[in-house]
Amino acid sequence: MSAQTSASKKGKLKTYLRGVRSEMKKVVWPNRKTLVNHTGIVIIISIIVALIVWALDLGIHRILSLFI
Repeated sequence: MSAQTSASKKGKLKTYLRGVRSEMKKVVWPNRKTLVNHTGIVIIISIIVALIVWALDLGIHRILSLFI
């Protein structure tokens, strides 16, 4: 029974990997210019969010330090 289960798992894995391969062929990858633009946008937004979180943390820390 173990041999059948093992063979069944191998068949399912093979089918899954074939499906993954066929789906990867359908992917439309961005060109270099688009990739660079989107990467820049993500970096800029990440920096902006980090600055906002830092400012909020600093403000909350100063408010709480008045009470302690």
